[in-house]
Amino acid sequence: MERPYPSRRYRTAAIALFATFAGLSTTALSQDASAPQVAPAPEGAVGGMGDINLYPKRVVINGRREIATIGLYNKTSNEGDYEIELQDMMMTPDGRLINFNDGLSEEDKAKVLKASDILRYSPRRVTLRANESQTIRMMARATNELPDGEYRSHFLALSVPREGSGGLSIDNAVGGAEGNAIGITIRPRFGISIPVIVRIGETTLDVSLSDPQVLTLPDGSRAIGITINRSGTRSAFGDFVVTAKGAPQPVSISRGIGVYPEIGQRKVLLPIEPETEARFLAPGAELTITYTDDDYEPGAQLAENTFVIR
Repeated sequence: MERPYPSRRYRTAAIALFATFAGLSTTALSQDASAPQVAPAPEGAVGGMGDINLYPKRVVINGRREIATIGLYNKTSNEGDYEIELQDMMMTPDGRLINFNDGLSEEDKAKVLKASDILRYSPRRVTLRANESQTIRMMARATNELPDGEYRSHFLALSVPREGSGGLSIDNAVGGAEGNAIGITIRPRFGISIPVIVRIGETTLDVSLSDPQVLTLPDGSRAIGITINRSGTRSAFGDFVVTAKGAPQPVSISRGIGVYPEIGQRKVLLPIEPETEARFLAPGAELTITYTDDDYEPGAQLAENTFVIR
């Protein structure tokens, strides 16, 4: 059954509520001179839209009985509560990660060797003051019967709204309720996740690059399209550098691009540096794409492809 289209009052309210959030993000903290200063995130941390950072950017555990640590950092000037979870996700050929609970078929789920069944971690909920960090200990506990291979789940830190924090309601955003209208309160929950990989026994990887082309995107910018071909029992993870013959600087650099074992190919776009001279992107120009490991053997070349622009 289709849901009724929202009334004009609630459409207007949603716009007003968005504006209120936007205003808070830029003015509320700056006007509070007594608020603690926010320290920079630890080196190697990865952040998102919310108020927390995780470090490192990915975790690799080698062995059946090994321990790793994950740092959770509150980068705001306010105290916060956070829940820790493990999620299982599948990568698609365009690089998206889809949660197992978001309609994946049993056939697709079976393609992923999930690590959630063999991982234990503590604590599962933390409270952090402003600029404070907390270490989460994670251990692999795999039986000797578990086959060799690469197992993966995703570590998720999720902010927990506090009781009495209020949030913003649609009625408040438009200046008060009308009659007996139903009120709605929005409390956003921000989260961030990183992959946790457990490698057991011998793993293999072979990578190649194919179908290179220079593209013009809808916004007018240019990029290099390339297909990563992966085979074996291990994921690929590394950095792309594209050089043009005769150019003093790379025309494109993209870091931290991975292909997980459940897929054999991934198509990626490598943004071209805007200051690149047109002659290095013209027909007849020669480009070399290099994919360098930042995981199993950092610095080793995973694959290379040299092509001439048509």
